[in-house]
Amino acid sequence: MDRDRKTQGRYEGFLKTSNLWKGKTVRGIQQFDLPITPNKFSGKITDNLRLGKYIEQFVFFSLQQQQHITELQENIQIQKGKQTQGEIDCLFVANEKPIHLEISYKFYVVDFGRGTNEIEHCIGPNNRDSLVEKLNRIEEHQLPLLFLEETQEQLKSISFDVQNCDQQVLFKCQLFLPLSNLDYQFETLNQDCISGIYLRNKELKKFSNCKFFIPDKKDWLISPTVAVDWLNFKEIKNEIKGFHEKNYSPLCWIKHPKGQITKAFVIWW
Repeated sequence: MDRDRKTQGRYEGFLKTSNLWKGKTVRGIQQFDLPITPNKFSGKITDNLRLGKYIEQFVFFSLQQQQHITELQENIQIQKGKQTQGEIDCLFVANEKPIHLEISYKFYVVDFGRGTNEIEHCIGPNNRDSLVEKLNRIEEHQLPLLFLEETQEQLKSISFDVQNCDQQVLFKCQLFLPLSNLDYQFETLNQDCISGIYLRNKELKKFSNCKFFIPDKKDWLISPTVAVDWLNFKEIKNEIKGFHEKNYSPLCWIKHPKGQITKAFVIWW
C-alpha cells in the first residue's frame, strides 16, 4: 500500500472513532464534536511523528476546512523564562466564540477487576496509564495552563480572548472488552467506542484455528483488512512472546476461519 493510501486509511479510521463520552457527562468536561468533513485528507504529515502528534495533524486539518472556524493556533508552547510550562494543543474561534481545545486519542482495555466504576476500569494495554490519570492531567494541568500569567501575556500577541473562552476536549477512544464480559453496556462512557477484545496469554489458545497479524502502531487506527501477511497460531505465539518479554501488549488482528476479523490486545500482565 502506498503512503498516501495508508495515510488516508488512518485518517478515515480517526474520523470513525467515537468520542469517549458525550456532552459534559464525565467530570463536567465538555466534549468537542469535530465535524467529520472532509473525508479526504490532503494535508501534510510525516510518518516519524509519535501517534499523539500524528493524530493532532488530522484534527488541525479537519478544523482548517471548516468555514465557521477561524484564527486557528496550533501547539502553543508556554514559556516562563527558559522553562517550558506546558503546551496548549490549539486555540481557535468558532462562530465568534474563542475555544481552547485539548486533544486526546486513547486505547484502553476495560478491566472490571480494577476500581469501582467505568472510568476506573479503563487502563492502557501496557498497564502504564489509565483514564483516571489522563482526566486528572486534563483537569489539573492542561486546562488550567490557559490561565497562567505567562500564558495570558503570551496570547496578547494574537489577541485571544482568554476570559470569554470555552475550554473543551476532543477525546476519541477505542475500548477493548474482556472475553468474559463482551455484552457489557456502558452507562457513562460511549458504547460506540468498543472496538474489540483483549486476551491474556492463556486465552490465546481459544483462537488456535485462526490467523493473526500485528499491525504497526499507527495502523491501530484503521479497520482490519485481509490483504496482509497472516501468521498461524505457532508463529504468533513466538511473536507475542517477544513483545511480552518487554512488558508490551501487542494489538493483533485475528482472522477467524469464516473470514471475520477481530481486533484484540494480548496483554502481558
